[in-house]
Amino acid sequence: MPLTNLLPYDGEALYYGKIFPVEEAGQYASVLMHTIAWKNDEAINFGKKIITKRKVAWYADEPLAYTYSGITKTALTWTDALLQLKKVAEQISGETYNSCLLNLYHNGSEGMAWHSDAEKDLKKDGAIASLSFGAERKFAFKHKQTKEVASTVLEHGSLLVMKGACQTFWLHRLPPTKKVNGPRINLTFRTVVK
Repeated sequence: MPLTNLLPYDGEALYYGKIFPVEEAGQYASVLMHTIAWKNDEAINFGKKIITKRKVAWYADEPLAYTYSGITKTALTWTDALLQLKKVAEQISGETYNSCLLNLYHNGSEGMAWHSDAEKDLKKDGAIASLSFGAERKFAFKHKQTKEVASTVLEHGSLLVMKGACQTFWLHRLPPTKKVNGPRINLTFRTVVK
């Protein structure tokens, strides 16, 4: 299957589609749901601390600190399933990663606003490998200058790799939807620079 770059210019968002058979993807979804140390995400918004319904977890090669939305997280040690998935993401993308931010969206009412993953802790123009398990959800990009929008549906067991100038020029989001009732687990493998 030819690779699709979802972005027309200024970076790459390569969608590999489903890389796991349905049964295997379902097994990973179940294992991640039950073995990850999920916590409600926190953010500082206009000086006030907010707690999200969405749950997150942060894992890495060592207890790396990662700061976004005004909150610093310290990484937990990899689980066996995360190491297996990291290896697959590295083999397919041809990149290496030292950390993973996981998101658990319980249903379609939970999403993510427009943002880019350009925190100073992250490798500049480094690849981010995004694995999706569970409910299929729309995922959108918006160019910071031209406001051009591109989107796709991230399937159960699929891989999306964002790299190059993607985070510099594009915002991305997971829009909320009333059409989705089931949970979605998203793993974003990244490289944190110490």
